[in-house]
Amino acid sequence: MKKEILITGMTCGHCVKRVENALLEIDGVHSVVVSLQEKRATIEADDKIEDQLLKDAIEDVGYTVEAIQ
Repeated sequence: MKKEILITGMTCGHCVKRVENALLEIDGVHSVVVSLQEKRATIEADDKIEDQLLKDAIEDVGYTVEAIQ
């Protein structure tokens, strides 16, 4: 499954890396691409991954999830 996550609060490359690392730590997430310009993360993951788990991982490292599509 592919998901797009809209994120606010990222301001630099370090922010991008923190979000990437947080999402990659979740079992079942296979790949993560974070765009600072678009304020978005695109993930490939197992179908069983719940949106709340993704949101919690991002918010735990200090950023806000605006939407998951």
